[in-house]
Amino acid sequence: MLRAPDGTLVFVEVRSRASTAYGGAGASIGVAKQRRIVFAARHYLARYASLPPCRFDAVLVHGEQVQWLPGAFDLGAG
Repeated sequence: MLRAPDGTLVFVEVRSRASTAYGGAGASIGVAKQRRIVFAARHYLARYASLPPCRFDAVLVHGEQVQWLPGAFDLGAG
C-alpha cells in the first residue's frame, strides 16, 4: 500500500510468472483473489473515520518485463 501524490490510498497486488502460459501474471488475479484483497483492504480501512479515496493497482512481472496497471479493479469486487 502507498499514497499517490493526490492523496489516494493505493493497494498494490504484485504478481509474477515465469511464462505467459495459462494467461500469465494478470490472469492469476481472478475474482476470488480480488475478493480477498478487497476484504483485507476493507478491514484496514475500518480504522478511518471517513474513507480516503483509494484504488487497487496490479504490478505484473513477466521475466524482465514489469507492467503497472493503475485501477486494475475496484471495491465492487468484494
